[in-house]
Order: sequence, then structure tokens, then C-alpha cells
Amino acid sequence: MSKFNISLVSADRAKAMLTEYKEQRKNSVPQLTAPGRYILPDYKMTRRRAAFKIVKHTFLTPHYKSYVALDSDNGHTLWMRNFGSLTEALFWLETGLKISDTDSHSNYKEWSDKHTADIATFKDLLRQRPKAKQKKIGKKAVKKPNK
Repeated sequence: MSKFNISLVSADRAKAMLTEYKEQRKNSVPQLTAPGRYILPDYKMTRRRAAFKIVKHTFLTPHYKSYVALDSDNGHTLWMRNFGSLTEALFWLETGLKISDTDSHSNYKEWSDKHTADIATFKDLLRQRPKAKQKKIGKKAVKKPNK
């Protein structure tokens, strides 16, 4: 098991966390039921503005080899970001820094070199999880009547 305090989450659970956060935004001090740090693999977060660009809607859409990092460790706010790499998502969840950010204590390259074994075990954990069944959407051939 890796040293990271990060869990893999399913798409249904991530959507439930997102709707719970949206419902509690009106509260002065929201309390999320499952605080923590999570990664949703093979999905990306998309936002669309509607109602004359006033209301912003957030969706989770399937996207191969893309990761959504969910951080609600404080129990009040849900932070979400898209990543193209599992290592980048782990770096953001662990340090709170973006890849381009530099901190006096660490940067992305030093951090990834230091945690190579933990990243490898997390990738193995990701490979071991059961694959979701994907629906094949195809067009059926329509026979034309003979004249």
C-alpha cells in the first residue's frame, strides 16, 4: 500500500460528492459527509455556462487516460481539477501546488523522484481495479427495400 492518503473513487460516488457540494453551497458552514482526497480515473470535468452565462454547470464526462482529482480534506469545500497524468494528480493532492509552481521546499521533479515507489504502487492499485463495462454504440445497417 502506498503512503499517500488518497483513495480511488467511482464515477457514481464522485457525482454524488459533486451534487452534495452544490446543495450545501448555500449553507454558511457546509459539512461534507465524506471529506478526503480522491482520484477519479478515466473521467474529466467539464464546465458549461448557461442561462445567459450566469450559472455555471459542472459535469463529469468519460475521457480515457484522464484523471479528476477531488480534494475535500477540510470537510467544507470540494476542490476539483483535471489532470492528464496520475503523477500530476497525486502531486497536486499531496502538495497543493501546480506543476509549474515552485516552492522553496520542493518542486514537481524532485517530488516525483522522491516518491517513485509510492507512485508505482498507486499505479498498480489502479490497474487492479475492475474495469467498468463500456457500452458499444454502433449504427445498425438499414436494409433498403429492393425495387
